[in-house]
Amino acid sequence: MDVFLIAFTALFSLINPLGSVPIFLALTQEDSKEWKERTAMWVAINVFIILTVSFLIGQYILNFFGIDIDVLRIAGGIVICSSGFGLLSGTFSKKRGVNKKVANDAQHRSDIALTPLAIPMMAGPGSMSLLIAMYQDYPLIMDKVFIVLAVLSVCVTVYLTLKSSNYLSKLLGVSGIVAISRIIGFLVLAIGIQYIVNALLKIFQIG
Repeated sequence: MDVFLIAFTALFSLINPLGSVPIFLALTQEDSKEWKERTAMWVAINVFIILTVSFLIGQYILNFFGIDIDVLRIAGGIVICSSGFGLLSGTFSKKRGVNKKVANDAQHRSDIALTPLAIPMMAGPGSMSLLIAMYQDYPLIMDKVFIVLAVLSVCVTVYLTLKSSNYLSKLLGVSGIVAISRIIGFLVLAIGIQYIVNALLKIFQIG
């Protein structure tokens, strides 16, 4: 259960579904309520598939390319720190690669659930690298099952958050969402720094 809570907390902070509400509303502003719910559902499904595949086969991809897991932790930590700083500074969408051109292009596509909403906004390099490292850190089968369940739980949270985006936007307002996103950004930044520190300590211990 501890593994589940660790994975859920880290992934929820990184994915930050609440911070994606304004972007989701902007991209679906002309859609009906039913279509918004459908998009929210497919965003959650896409995120679950991408993150689960990254978790299960990411280690084998690293082995194929000869990339050390501690190097991945450092690279992932830098990406995570970048995302956290983006949330703190209010440049979250730019840090996730969602610029104005991408947003405008997405409005003219029939389905935005895969990109940019699932990739790169939610299932980004930070969450992927976190899961690949966790695959190595938790070798027991039951631990891996709990991590997959944590991914599923986060994706259910993503669906519920996006489905309730209109209500949350009215309840919290723009300032409320920004405030919560910046608090989450601080936590994400701390997670990234901790990942880098842990990797460096492990490298120096081996050396």
